[in-house]
Amino acid sequence: MSKVKPVVVVIEDNAKLRRLLRTSLQEAGFDVREADSGRTGLMVAATGKPDLIILDLGLPDIDGSEVIRQLREWWHARPVIILSGRDSEAARVAALELGADDYITKPFGLPELLARVRAALRRASRHSNPDHTAPFLAYGISVDTLRREVSRDGQAVALTPNEFRVLAILVKNAGLLVSTDKLVNELWGPTSAPGKRNYLRSYMVSLRQKLEKNPARPVLLLTEAGVGYRIALDRREPAAASNESDDRSSTNPASGGQPA
Repeated sequence: MSKVKPVVVVIEDNAKLRRLLRTSLQEAGFDVREADSGRTGLMVAATGKPDLIILDLGLPDIDGSEVIRQLREWWHARPVIILSGRDSEAARVAALELGADDYITKPFGLPELLARVRAALRRASRHSNPDHTAPFLAYGISVDTLRREVSRDGQAVALTPNEFRVLAILVKNAGLLVSTDKLVNELWGPTSAPGKRNYLRSYMVSLRQKLEKNPARPVLLLTEAGVGYRIALDRREPAAASNESDDRSSTNPASGGQPA
């Protein structure tokens, strides 16, 4: 019996880019459905039972943000990855707050896109299978959220309760961007004081010092400046230049210049 291919719906009005995405995704083992407008995309998504949606925000009929809203009315956990030329912080934050799982700006690399697609599908699979207990493994770090155990290169790492909570949220969303607001809300609730963001930055600094081989140039715990954080999957590739520059620009003076 042949293995069922994951279904990806691509909603993109640029025909050349759409063809490129279709070819790359098909070669990577995905069943691809396409749409060149928001309304057509919603119809394809409604009838195609997709495992994941790739969505451009700048569509010719309705804005991609409206597409996200309607998709989230139908499905709470089906991954939506934004692929957009809008590279402002406000656009990224707005899409993530509406329910997008990840945000990639154009131009982009196909290997990165495919890696994020696979990461989003793995996360969705874990949510649909609550009995999944496999530890997270990347860059010599092991995180077992069930046993609350963390190790680096086989050696146990002691974390404070709040450090572990931050790490566990990132592991639950492995490979995906988690907004600062979402982290703060999950840690302290929606009515938490604005100063909690500073606590979160401090926890990230401490986690990098304990888990990264070079905390000043992290490869595991990455910052999207002004938006949130991501725990990277182990692809044995150097961190993207944008992540490195973002992390160097987001520093905590109290930590001796370590990235926050």
